[in-house]
Amino acid sequence: QVQLLQSGGGLVQAGGSLRLSCAASGRTLGTYTVGWFRQAPGKEREFVAGISWYDGSTTYADSVKGRFTISRDNAENTVYLQMNSLKPEDTAVYSCAARAGYNLKTMARDYDYWGQGTQVTVSS
Repeated sequence: QVQLLQSGGGLVQAGGSLRLSCAASGRTLGTYTVGWFRQAPGKEREFVAGISWYDGSTTYADSVKGRFTISRDNAENTVYLQMNSLKPEDTAVYSCAARAGYNLKTMARDYDYWGQGTQVTVSS
């Protein structure tokens, strides 16, 4: 069993930056992949970024490429999402999720464990 505890988020002006953290407990993430998803009001949840803990390979949604960076800290068993050049359309509840396996997945249904979600609001 994996527990995910998120931190970070908040309110920022357009063009600003935020960093989200997703700390795992229960087991190490060495054989897991971790993804970040977001859901804006009235919209479906969408994939943002993912990382394979095994080799560090990453993938991003087109809407965040070049602005967001996902990374991992082996010692802390934590995944980060660095968000730069934020736009009002990035406003959403962001959630991290983990799944056993090396292959990166972009569908929420493929993930088994979820963090509690955190609000990110970008003002114009």
